Amino acid sequence: MHRQIDDERLKAFIADHRLPDSYIQTVRHWFLPLADATAKRISAGELRVVGIVGTQGSGKSTLASLLELLFTEMSQLKVASLSLDDFYLTRAERERLASRVHPLLATRGVPGTHDVELATRTIQDLLSREGEVRIPRFDKRQDDREPESRWDRVAAPVDAVILEGWCLAAESEDTERLNAPINRLEAEEDPQGTWRRYVNECLASDYPRLFALIDELIMLKAPGFQCVYQWRLQQESKIERRPGDRVMSEEQLRRFVEHFERITRHCLSTLPAKADLVYELNARQEITGCCENNTHD
Repeated sequence: MHRQIDDERLKAFIADHRLPDSYIQTVRHWFLPLADATAKRISAGELRVVGIVGTQGSGKSTLASLLELLFTEMSQLKVASLSLDDFYLTRAERERLASRVHPLLATRGVPGTHDVELATRTIQDLLSREGEVRIPRFDKRQDDREPESRWDRVAAPVDAVILEGWCLAAESEDTERLNAPINRLEAEEDPQGTWRRYVNECLASDYPRLFALIDELIMLKAPGFQCVYQWRLQQESKIERRPGDRVMSEEQLRRFVEHFERITRHCLSTLPAKADLVYELNARQEITGCCENNTHD
């Protein structure tokens, strides 16, 4: 990298993201080497899209923001950071889908509730188009996409795109595995398997063209699905509330997390062999080790 980043800048980042002071050691030990190696590959033209996958609450958005900061300030790279969450279908679109296919599709999150075409086009425009590209933003407090007048605007082309999402690079399951419900939500609200089969079909047919854009996949691997509810609860506590915002009770949150359980468990078992770099996390979201699957000369 061309420059080092000073501790004061990192401390400001940690404060802005409400992270523990110890996170600076995580940055120095784990993420500065990652940023250095990845920035070199970006500069060499070897990669253009960096994907970050992990369960809810694993730190994907934090790592994406950190890499954007490090790439920009230390390597003078022009980078755009996107979240798969920002490409959720609007609430009205999901309600129509729920009416047509299955009521559970009103809830954002699973494959089938994203605008894959918009996500794919936005990434391609950021990398190849000359001029301004509008970046959709989703307001989770209102459970709806922001109006286009409030979308971010980025001058293209950029050197690289960072894309983070809980189901990035996920693969569809064998249809026979869908027969038995995996939790109470599936058993009580999808007894015929209509919802989970639709989700699986979308994952098989619509998402591969988006996932194919990813040149390097980084996984933040939870020790198991049992951590997800607690991590998601911690996320909720960090959200700044406004009058009229929707707030989930603990029971509502537990039900919400169950929407993600099947694919999350599948990702935890299949993606470690597929990701280029896997950071092993413990229950406290601390990195305990790292495994590199693919080496780059």
